[in-house]
Amino acid sequence: MISIIITAFNETNTIGKAVESILKQNIREDYEILVVAPDIETGKIVEDYKNTKYIQDLGIGKPSALNKAFKETRGDILILTDGDVFLDNKAIIEILKPFENKKVGIVSGRPISLNPRENKWGYYSHLLTDLGAHETRLRRSRAGKIIVCSGYLYAFRGGIIQEIPPEAFSEDALISHLIFQKGFETSYAPFAKVYVKYPDNFKDWIKQKIRSTGGYNQLKYFIDDKRRMRSFLKESLGIFKIFNYPKTTREFFWTIELIFIRLYLWVLVYRDINLRKKPFNDIWVRVASTK
Repeated sequence: MISIIITAFNETNTIGKAVESILKQNIREDYEILVVAPDIETGKIVEDYKNTKYIQDLGIGKPSALNKAFKETRGDILILTDGDVFLDNKAIIEILKPFENKKVGIVSGRPISLNPRENKWGYYSHLLTDLGAHETRLRRSRAGKIIVCSGYLYAFRGGIIQEIPPEAFSEDALISHLIFQKGFETSYAPFAKVYVKYPDNFKDWIKQKIRSTGGYNQLKYFIDDKRRMRSFLKESLGIFKIFNYPKTTREFFWTIELIFIRLYLWVLVYRDINLRKKPFNDIWVRVASTK
């Protein structure tokens, strides 16, 4: 059996599409959909869908919501996604394929940006998903190295992870590392596509990246493994590769600007070196332009 967990918070405008993108797929195994959200409004929308159960969480963060869902899952494979994204028609089938290898413990899907490439922030979303995430995951997965799964869509074997620290800001990165430490392989399913709307302004972009990049930097509080997919050093060493991505002069200058924006982001991350001590809600804030 497969358990599909959708975490949401005030996603009344998108949760229906998220659930329907799962229901219309040709899933060949028995499955359940668990929608975890603190607001009743989101819950009311999903309660009429087949195979779908609403779980109300306390609204104190995504890790706590997932911990509650983990206790109610029945599946041998757990698939995690969000209430403000939607899956490709073959995403579930594709993300299950790597599990035919018994050594594989966790699999990442592939985020696809819905933002137009014609404006700066849309261009950044395509560059970072296509080059930064997709190509990196392909390369590391083929080399047998650990990859960090995308929180927008990933799956892992049931029973491996039963609870995660509620103060973790990047639960996808933490779960990826914990499963890898248990001796399982991490894998990538590039055809398991999930469609995502990314921030379209500087303020929201920083909010989101502080959470993800800062949360990844927070991993040192939870794990000892130094084999990381992301770091300031690794990002710096790969800086020249991004200049193969621009197709126009305008995109070339946007790429140069992105280098300085990312540098500013890392300054903020290291400034908040004691990120773990900050209240969860100070970091995990709603990014309005992604809804």
